[in-house]
Amino acid sequence: MDISVNQQAQTVADNCSLQQLLQILLPQNQNGIAIAVNNAIVPKPSWAEHLLHPNDSVTIIRATQGG
Repeated sequence: MDISVNQQAQTVADNCSLQQLLQILLPQNQNGIAIAVNNAIVPKPSWAEHLLHPNDSVTIIRATQGG
C-alpha cells in the first residue's frame, strides 16, 4: 500500500505497523523519535499495534542536540 513518510512516497506491505515501518526505515537507532500519523501523535507503546492504512501521512521527528 502507498503511504507518505515525511512527505516522501513510500510503499509498504498491507497490515504494516508503525514499528515495522521503523525497522525498515531506521533499523539501527530508534531512540529520540516521535511519530505522528495524519497529524496525530502516536505514543511509543502503541507503535507495534498501530496499523497503517492506505494514504496515511506519517511524520517522523528525531530529537537533536544543539546549542
